[in-house]
Amino acid sequence: MKKQKLFILFVMFTTILTAQWKPAGDKIKTKWAEVIDTDNVLSEYPRPIMQRSDWKNLNGLWKYSITKYGNDKPKIFEGDILVPFPIESSLSGVMKTVGSSKEVWYETNFTVPKKWNGKQILLHFGAVDWKADVWINDVKVGSHTGGYTPFSFDITPFLGNGSQNLTVKVWDPTNDGQQPRGKQVKNPDGIWYTPVTGIWQTVWLEPTNTKSIENIKALANIDNNTVKINADVKAASYGDVIEVTVFDGENVISNVKSEASQDINISIPNAKLWSPESPFLYRTRIKLISRGKVVDEVKSYFAMRKISSKKDENGIVRMQLNNKDYFQFGPLDQGWWPDGLYTAPSDEALKYDIIKTKELGFNMIRKHVKVEPARWYTHCDELGILVWQDMPNGGVSPQWQSRKYFDGKELKRTAESEQIYRKEWKEIMDYLYSYPSIVVWVPFNEAWGQFKTEEIADWTKAYDSSRLVNPASGGNHYRTGDILDLHHYPGPNLFLYDAERVTVLGEYGGIGLPLENHLWKTNNNWGYVKFKNSKETTDEYVKYAQHLMKLIKLGFSAAVYTQTTDVEGEVNGFMTYDRKVDKLDFERVNAINKQVIKTLQK
Repeated sequence: MKKQKLFILFVMFTTILTAQWKPAGDKIKTKWAEVIDTDNVLSEYPRPIMQRSDWKNLNGLWKYSITKYGNDKPKIFEGDILVPFPIESSLSGVMKTVGSSKEVWYETNFTVPKKWNGKQILLHFGAVDWKADVWINDVKVGSHTGGYTPFSFDITPFLGNGSQNLTVKVWDPTNDGQQPRGKQVKNPDGIWYTPVTGIWQTVWLEPTNTKSIENIKALANIDNNTVKINADVKAASYGDVIEVTVFDGENVISNVKSEASQDINISIPNAKLWSPESPFLYRTRIKLISRGKVVDEVKSYFAMRKISSKKDENGIVRMQLNNKDYFQFGPLDQGWWPDGLYTAPSDEALKYDIIKTKELGFNMIRKHVKVEPARWYTHCDELGILVWQDMPNGGVSPQWQSRKYFDGKELKRTAESEQIYRKEWKEIMDYLYSYPSIVVWVPFNEAWGQFKTEEIADWTKAYDSSRLVNPASGGNHYRTGDILDLHHYPGPNLFLYDAERVTVLGEYGGIGLPLENHLWKTNNNWGYVKFKNSKETTDEYVKYAQHLMKLIKLGFSAAVYTQTTDVEGEVNGFMTYDRKVDKLDFERVNAINKQVIKTLQK
């Protein structure tokens, strides 16, 4: 009876906590916001490219406070926040601004499952913007800077019995600082959006042995039907072995063992090539064996695909996919949400925009000045979409020359700013290296914080020679990297050409259609051109696409249309910001997009 009463009290307490939370503010929301369960927030395994069988999700209601910069941990917290939604978002339940003069404190309690006794306990953060300090049971276990990449701490030595206390402090200066921030500004307007501060991806626990696999890199070579796999092993010793089993569906096609410190080259006979039309993935099981015993095991995958460039019979440098000319065509994808800002309200929502992009007939997405959670890239791998990955730059350039090769003075960053850029760009590339959907790295966009362009482009190519480098989307232009990328609004225009590199139209379009009851702002909504209904907007889109086909024959090898959805004050999406209305005629768009893509096919 006593146990039953305690259980009833627990249920009542949990119900009260859940009832207290609700989305903040009166902005538009997606359909997924209506079914948020605070006890089951983004509950899917957060790192499917390296998946273990056991883990614990720490998302949910935490305590929060906003304090002045430099203050001690508050004795009393202000209220509840729904992690991992950023504090400025509606779904956090808070929707408060922070800024450079303040910090956000988080606190929660958790228990470690008893079956994990004897294991190393890792505390993972998907992403926290920007500087995070972390305490376990009032002992500081570490810090991390960088708003877009995962990080973790081995918290085993700091754990006690029973309930454990986790405290996180975050500082994010937005555009008062020198860190990468993408489209975030403290005074959002036009193409600039609401700040995102704090935890914005899943927080989770994972048990491992002392010896464990820390990271996996896969690099396919379709020209000789092999894949190279490298497993980075923690606490490896002589005699440790990595075993890789490769599956085609349920069938084992290869099983290879190698000394743990060595790259493993695996033959893939009659390889099935990955493409947007046929996104086949080989699944893998990777074991770490020490003294004859399996001490770690993860599931992963890879794809046999190649991205390259080559001159065609007319001397135009074309992008190639799997050694064939292939026109890449897709939308500029900001990855913002009216209710969660940087954070999609559910995994279904995260996947939804990719599915709709495929429905529109596109084969590519340019992920614009933002980095997504790991699950987004796995969705791209599985659904079949090429990805151009931008660096989320901060800062501006003293001058932007978009219509000619740059002949001015490049921006000189401070030593601190340059160090931050280099550190975070490398971490982003390391984080995303093994996702086959990613085919282009984009270090700079429209001269935002652009510096040492040739050096950065050369470093990027040297660090990952398996992908193309688009050094400066929209300029400032240099004869470096693999791509010359032009921006022109609203219609396509080929005003600069490079005979020795791929020439692409990295942004165009921006056709606006504001729809009442689906607007973030009630006035001053913005598009490069605006129309009154879906037919007019679709007609204009088709007209641009028809003109684009002529320019493809003259030299364009890829194009990016602005954009997937409306975002805050921008009303130039294929969908409304709340994803509730498809604003253009998707069937007509699909038909013309497929014609555009087939322009290069023989």
